Order: sequence, then structure tokens, then C-alpha cells
Amino acid sequence: MIVERPSLERRVISSLDAGRIPVLLGGCGSGRTSLLLRLVRAIGADRSQYLDIAAAATTPERCLASIVAASRLAPPTRPGAPGGTRAAFDALLDFFDGADAVGGTATFLLDEFLDVRTFESFPGLRHVQRDLVARLAASPTRFVLASRFTARVHRLLRDAPARFEVVHMPPLEAADVQSLAHLFIGGRGDWADDIAPAVTALAGGLPAAAHILLAGMSTMGPATDPVAALAAAIAPDGPLTARCRESYELRLHRARGYGALKAILGVLAETEPLNLTEISQRLSRTPGSTKDYLSWLEDVDLVAMRGKRYAFIDPLLRLYVRLYGRPVPPTDDEVVREVGTYARARLLPASPPPSTPSPVAPPEPAVARQAATDAASRSGIIEID
Repeated sequence: MIVERPSLERRVISSLDAGRIPVLLGGCGSGRTSLLLRLVRAIGADRSQYLDIAAAATTPERCLASIVAASRLAPPTRPGAPGGTRAAFDALLDFFDGADAVGGTATFLLDEFLDVRTFESFPGLRHVQRDLVARLAASPTRFVLASRFTARVHRLLRDAPARFEVVHMPPLEAADVQSLAHLFIGGRGDWADDIAPAVTALAGGLPAAAHILLAGMSTMGPATDPVAALAAAIAPDGPLTARCRESYELRLHRARGYGALKAILGVLAETEPLNLTEISQRLSRTPGSTKDYLSWLEDVDLVAMRGKRYAFIDPLLRLYVRLYGRPVPPTDDEVVREVGTYARARLLPASPPPSTPSPVAPPEPAVARQAATDAASRSGIIEID
């Protein structure tokens, strides 16, 4: 089941009709690929072609051959066997330029287009990403591009022609989740309306996470509880755990300094936001090297700096690292406790800061842990005394 967002589709199609190249940016599970596939239906299968560049980008020659074989849109004359890696890449761009569509201009929807970077290890293709952007900007063909790496795309397009239009995938709103919930529960309309705000908050606006939570709740019977569904989904064998692991590993493996970056994410999973000095002290590294590590994490959109303090971009990924960033899997009690803490932070309204320092001492750790466990195990969406 896919969340339909027609206003977003209309915006992309309007950008295409104006002669621009929309560039869809959003993290893992944000709905980029689903949107591209819906656009194929909206534009017409005889005039558009979806291509997963991450899957096709092996060698330039094999990439060319696989795209030519898979595409419904082809120029009148198919490219012959290329005479080298650079020739193969140029032939691919020629293929895009000359693509023929029934009743209009051809449109290619290139998912994970940054993965042409794979070709940079081949002769003559050192600046392949910039070459691709320059060629697409001048092409008579229409394109929609998509990537999960927001920071890298912004850097790549910094000096690109004005034809490119960045479109950030918006987070789900309660109305979107409400519509999706109706698909899961059929006639229980009141229930879908009631749980939509809580599911939206717990999912962090991610369509994939909302889908997982609603799927779990649909099997729980009448006493459905979003917090309990989240605890089940992020258990060691849960579907949300698998999705977070995929995003976590994919982004880290695309960055430099794998081990040090995992250490910083572990530090921020314990406490956030932190400034550079606080992170470097916890990491036992110099501020200079720590700043490099943090810039590499920003490069793959795992952390962001706001007001000189760093924090996770994805709150669910932080919850995942808190539970699984250690050598032993969490127990059921630990999952319940961490999910309870996360849920309270997402669902309870923020309390205004006191005008004077509070004389009350913070609770003992054991008391705080018990309170979190008790809160997470209550029935219902949320309880406020």
C-alpha cells in the first residue's frame, strides 16, 4: 500500500512542463521510488521510463547494455558496441538524448542518479557526475532525478545550470496517515482518525515507518496501541529494525572513516544535541579530526548541525542505534524502555522551561528507568496525568 500524494505529483509534472528537471531528495523510506513509479503511470508508460541507476551502475559498458535492453524508449538507431569506458558513457547519454516516445517528448526517471559515481574508477570518467549534470541540462529529453543523499546533491548542483529544481520529499502529515490507515482497517474509520496523529509522530513523518506501524496495529485486534506496535516493530526481528539497519549500514559504507563514524553516532545516540568540543571529548579525539568525522556524517545525511550543535536527522535511526549499537541485542525490557522514552518525547507536548532553577533533584536512574517502562506498558495511545 502506497500513500497517494497527488499534490506532489502535480508539482513534479508542472516542473517538467515548464522545461525544468525536478530533483527529488529524501532519506530512506521517504517515498522517492514510489513517487517515481506513480509518475510513470501519470505521464504514460509509452512516454516515460523508470531506471534504477544504483542497480545498473556496474561498468559503463554493462550499464549501457542493460539500460538499452530494459528501456521502452529508444532512439531510431540503437548504439553499437562502445570502444571503451568513456565511449560507453557518452553512448548512454546519446541514448537518453535520442530517445523516442509515442506522442510527445520522452521522460526518463533516474532513481539514485548519483550512483554514476561508480564509473569514476574507470579511465576518462573522473568527473562523471558533473559530466552527467551538464549533459542532462542541455538534453532535449525530459528527466526526473532522485537521490537519498541530500547534502551531496546540493553540493553537486551548486554551480549547475538553472534548469534543475530541487524538490524535497515532505514528511507525512496526519491526514496522509489517516488515509493510509483506512486502507489497513477497512470500516473502522473512527479508529483510523484517532490513531493517525500518534502514528505520524512516532514514524517521524516517514511513509515506510508509518506503513510498518499500521501493518502491525492491523493485527492487534480492537485494543490497538501505536507505542506497542513500535516496540514490536523495532524488536530484534522486527521489520522496522531491518529497515533502520539497511539505512544505517548503507549510509555509513558510503562515507569515509567507518569505525569513527559509528562511534560518533553512538555518542549522539546517548545524548543529543552536542557541540564539537563535547563530542571530541567523549570520542577522545582532537576537535580537528572530530570535525572531519562530523562533516563526513553530514555528507551522507546522518547528522545535521543546528546552532553549532549536532544531532541525528532521523529520530527513528537514533532509537535504532541506542538499541543495537552494541555487541549484544536488546532484551524485551530494554526495547520497551527505550520505546517508551522515545514515545514520550514524540507525543507529549514540550513543557515550558521554568523561570527559576528547580530545587528538585533529578530522579535516581533506577526510578527513571522504571517510570519509562511503566509508561511504555500502559494501554492506549498516551496517558497524561
